[in-house]
Amino acid sequence: MIKKWYFFLSLMGIVTFLSLGFKNEKKSLSPVVQPVEKETTISAFPSNETSIADIPFTKNLFVGFKEAIAHKESRGKYQKVNSFGYLGKYQFGVQTLRAIGVQNNHHFLNNPALQEKAFIALLSKNKSLLQSVIEKHEGSVIDGILITESGILAAAHLAGAGTVKKFFRHNGKRYFRDAYGTSLRSYLKAFGGYDTSVIVANSNATVHSI
Repeated sequence: MIKKWYFFLSLMGIVTFLSLGFKNEKKSLSPVVQPVEKETTISAFPSNETSIADIPFTKNLFVGFKEAIAHKESRGKYQKVNSFGYLGKYQFGVQTLRAIGVQNNHHFLNNPALQEKAFIALLSKNKSLLQSVIEKHEGSVIDGILITESGILAAAHLAGAGTVKKFFRHNGKRYFRDAYGTSLRSYLKAFGGYDTSVIVANSNATVHSI
């Protein structure tokens, strides 16, 4: 009789032990939730905190070229008239304006879109007039200045296509400075290396054809 009780007690102990072990095993199989760090997204675009001035998106592009010239000429002011009577954002002389189809100076000064067309028209005309100079000298170095199409066009904006031709005809020995002392060489250097391939050479370009 006592042996039977021992047997039943032992059997109950074994069942209890197995039952507890099974519960613990089930607990260990429960998923463990770990804190997950917030995913970081890298955007291909600047955030609102990024200043456009910090992004050199205009580097070597035509928009950079024209705005750089505008800043040099007038600080980008469309209604600027200097002491010699040059007009607008890009500082056009009256004779130059007439050559590209602008007849009314007052209207020109108050029309930004017209000024932008005038700049393109003059570049187009000068590119046509200087095509042989560009083909011959682009990529060469004259007096330490790497010659590029954009530099040549900028120099023509300052001094005229005829003066630029004389400069290269004399292999850079022909000096030119405008009334304020700005040299043709400085424009060749400062505005070199921009992409002006968007400008189509046209000797008959006017604001009406742009």
